[in-house]
Amino acid sequence: MQWIRDYEPNPGRTKAYRTAMIITLAGNILLAVAKGLASYYTGSVALYADTANSISDVIYSLAMVVGIWMAIQPPDLSHPQGHSRFEPLVGLLVAAMMAIAGYEALRSSIARFLSGGEAIAIDLPMIVLLASAALKAGMFLIITRIAKQVQSPSLKVTAKDNLSDVLTSIAAFAGILGSNWIHPLLDPAAGVLVALWIFRAAFEAGKENMAYLTGAGANEELRDKIIDTAKNVPGVLRVHHMMSDYVGPKLVVDMHINLPGDKALDEVHKITDHVIEALEALPEIDRAYVHVEPDEDSPAARPKVD
Repeated sequence: MQWIRDYEPNPGRTKAYRTAMIITLAGNILLAVAKGLASYYTGSVALYADTANSISDVIYSLAMVVGIWMAIQPPDLSHPQGHSRFEPLVGLLVAAMMAIAGYEALRSSIARFLSGGEAIAIDLPMIVLLASAALKAGMFLIITRIAKQVQSPSLKVTAKDNLSDVLTSIAAFAGILGSNWIHPLLDPAAGVLVALWIFRAAFEAGKENMAYLTGAGANEELRDKIIDTAKNVPGVLRVHHMMSDYVGPKLVVDMHINLPGDKALDEVHKITDHVIEALEALPEIDRAYVHVEPDEDSPAARPKVD
């Protein structure tokens, strides 16, 4: 139907999302199990904090699978413009789960710090943390590449979370070493640092995805890029109005352009189509609506004098 937005399936985009979801879910489950067993047998609170983070990763991975599946569904009667808003909603959920993990890590670390801490054996925890950091580094590189490829905010947040996990594993590693070589309190101190890093990453992820959900507009640099793209289309004299807002992870652009008032209607239509094509070719833009007005200096726009 004409009032449902035209939709062309993108098999490459769907395959990229599927690959990212499989890697994220499988990697997080593996790490949560390994860290959980290691923290249980060793009693490391820094490793426990890292385990809490990994468990939250598993939960958000499951939510991401559902949310992204919904986001890539074609437009229908209930969502004629598509389902892209589900994706930043997933990103916001990821941020919330990261914050919960940060709270649990902070709570356990403070409790252990107040109890005096204890030295953690340098064996199994070290192996688990090093393996975790290596795996998460690989996941960060792969998911970052896919996120850029499909312009996905939820995958972008997931990539940031993977990088955060690399740093938190390193912090936990340092805490365990410090608990043996310097003082037992360095293990829970490292747990506090892990928690603070998780909070920071959660705040940044939440802020970005909230902007997508609340209709924030393009920044100044991107606005200039959009206007210049339209002005460079042959036949366009000027752009005198441009408004953009995020509908999901990409922008919808509403633009008014000036054309010579003496041009034929079919030529005006062709120029307008070229402007729309140029704008929608930008990776940041989902769709563009272009309105045409005659230029004030063109002969057709001048009032006739008898």
